[in-house]
Amino acid sequence: MLKTLLADFRIVFERDPAARSWLEVLTCYPGFHALVMHRFSHWLWNLGLPIVPRLISHLARFLTGIEIHPGATIGRAVFIDHGMGVVIGETAIVGDYALIYQGVTLGGTGKEIGKRHPTLGDNVVVGAGAKVLGNIYVGHNVRIGAGSVVLREVPSDCTVVGVPGRVVYRAGERVDPLEHGSLPDSEAQVIRALVDRIESLEKEVQALGQARSKPVLVGAMPSSGVHCRLQDRVIEEFLDGSGI
Repeated sequence: MLKTLLADFRIVFERDPAARSWLEVLTCYPGFHALVMHRFSHWLWNLGLPIVPRLISHLARFLTGIEIHPGATIGRAVFIDHGMGVVIGETAIVGDYALIYQGVTLGGTGKEIGKRHPTLGDNVVVGAGAKVLGNIYVGHNVRIGAGSVVLREVPSDCTVVGVPGRVVYRAGERVDPLEHGSLPDSEAQVIRALVDRIESLEKEVQALGQARSKPVLVGAMPSSGVHCRLQDRVIEEFLDGSGI
């Protein structure tokens, strides 16, 4: 346990550029405090001691805002950044070197008996506010975007974004785990593709109308050479990511 706690302590300096001294980490990092208390309560849980492990978990929640059930299995060198609102269920398993941000839930989807919470592989990054629900497996080196809701298993070396979560990136380029904000906007890409499709169809309809010497359809406009010809400013700002 001491080696695991030492690994938890050291990983803070690798994952958080704001960590300046060992004293600051020991006194001001609720994620580290929650892990220390969890590892003790988990040890008591495995011994079969009643009530006490849950009391320690409840105390840790009161002090840190992080709720980890004593039955959950947490790997070594895990870093919970800020951590307020993090909930990790009883049968959840978190692999080594995981990075978990505030508001994350590793929860269940019902009242099933037995394994009902997710299993995360090694080097998994779970963005702020993400929800991973059910007895599913998330592979190694997976990045889950902030606010995503993951309900299905995810293969290794992937990036998942959206509600419900969709795989938008597969193995290839290696990404720094701290670059969890560099994620594609899958919804905007789909809408962009639909807009381009509509534009192409409008051009075809316009060309057919001119060939038959009929009036051009209302709303059809000559090509301006711009990728998106829609004049609706709200849609254009959404497609271009305005305000983000």
